[in-house]
Amino acid sequence: MPLPAPVEREAIHTRTLVCRGYHRADGLWDIEGHLTDIKTYDFDSQFRGAVIAGTPVHQMWLRLTVDDDLIIRAVEAEMDHSPFPICPGITGNFQKLNGLSIKPGFNAKVRDLLGGVEGCTHLVEMLGPVATTAFQTIYPYRNRVKSRTGEAPKAPRPRLVDTCHGWSSKGAVVKQLYPDRYTGP
Repeated sequence: MPLPAPVEREAIHTRTLVCRGYHRADGLWDIEGHLTDIKTYDFDSQFRGAVIAGTPVHQMWLRLTVDDDLIIRAVEAEMDHSPFPICPGITGNFQKLNGLSIKPGFNAKVRDLLGGVEGCTHLVEMLGPVATTAFQTIYPYRNRVKSRTGEAPKAPRPRLVDTCHGWSSKGAVVKQLYPDRYTGP
């Protein structure tokens, strides 16, 4: 169901973030994010000159290659468009993510490694949705494969309990999937 109709308005800015998950032939997983920021008007940039409406202000790419345990095995970061010519010079710092596990505390560890001048705000922001995409790519796929081979697929990890409304320890989902974690009436 879409949002209710808004009052009359003018579009000014569009941020698009697309994340995709891929299963590689070598058994690893590529999780990619692509971010663009676009203005609907022309403006002058001291560093880029005239930026014409529809030209990306930001256009950035991020690829994490992870294993079945969500451990990062390779990182690629690129910037096609950035506000300053020096911005792409930080992409190499994202190699600090190699060996990091996507698990609770991941976002805090990312901020420790790549926060402030050690990273790029936009690429760091992308890592949250990219990490979620990794989880959404790998676990359902593996469970689907297991169900096709006759193995019983596992329910998602119990660590999801109380992370959102759907996974409330007082709710029907937890009551059905994890009765031992259920705290409702």
